Amino acid sequence: MSGLIEGRAAGRQTSQGWLWGLAGALVVLFGLALLAGRYPTPGLMSLSQLNGDELAMRLFLNLRLPRLLTAMLLGMSLASAGLVFQMLFNNPLIEPGFLGVSQGAAFGAAFCIVFLGSNALAVQGVAAVFALVGLMLSYLLARRIRYGGWVLRLVLAGIAVSALFSSGLGVLKYLADPLTQLPEITFWLLGGLSGIVWARFLSILPAVWIGLSVLFLFRWRLNILALSDEAAFSLGTTPRRERLLLLTMAVLATAAVVSVAGMVGWVGLIVPHLARRMFGADARLALPAAMLLGGGFSILCDTLARTLLSGEIPLGILTAFFGAATFVILMTSRGFRLER
Repeated sequence: MSGLIEGRAAGRQTSQGWLWGLAGALVVLFGLALLAGRYPTPGLMSLSQLNGDELAMRLFLNLRLPRLLTAMLLGMSLASAGLVFQMLFNNPLIEPGFLGVSQGAAFGAAFCIVFLGSNALAVQGVAAVFALVGLMLSYLLARRIRYGGWVLRLVLAGIAVSALFSSGLGVLKYLADPLTQLPEITFWLLGGLSGIVWARFLSILPAVWIGLSVLFLFRWRLNILALSDEAAFSLGTTPRRERLLLLTMAVLATAAVVSVAGMVGWVGLIVPHLARRMFGADARLALPAAMLLGGGFSILCDTLARTLLSGEIPLGILTAFFGAATFVILMTSRGFRLER
């Protein structure tokens, strides 16, 4: 017995070492991404160029730094929310937009563009409000459904609310001006961080910080809440209340980042699988790993989006491409299985 305990302790220390390695790799990737760009020359900017060029310094401090910080928060929020959703719903194919959050944000952004103008802060605010409305509607509808258990009811409600917002978005695209409003809606739906400055980064920081902090502090409870209601209750939890708290925090962080980045898919679906593949199903390790992997994945995709071509590639296209490719590799690899 003592040997088994010592083996588990050694395995946990090894996993924690790998987590610190991931954190170090994220810092290195962040630093390289700060220096990567197309000005003053395509490629990595040297420190001498940075010190001797005032425009390069402004670009470095006022555009690249807030943009990359937002990309990191985007990946961390979507990946951690995806892991929480997959564990709480016992479904490995669920992602953060599952409860109508992403669809609600998309509807809110399109509504603001069509009827209230295309001011960036207004679009961000209305998108965040409708993202939270999507969660509230899913919760209220789930309470009215009389079929199945609570998790199944919430799943059915999320599907219905997402479909309603998607149909509403279709109506708004039909009503939008095809020369001015429709291209802006389409670009927002493709996702991107080209408009990020310090003001927009700071506007989402409180919500993301609160959401991610609560998820990180309660990560050990995820292992219990992933069990049945009876088992979780017998272990001293209040399953419905604590699940609602974690879902709300996940949605809060997701709504904040989606409101400035638009629709960015696959991060919340594929990164949790990578985290569990590397660190197992224990949320105490898998959740921090998902945050680090998600932050690095978003930084990498955003850097490629702004450096590969002279014109910027929408971020959602690259995350979908690399996410789908990774998913295919995982699905076709020997010994792969979907873990919750």
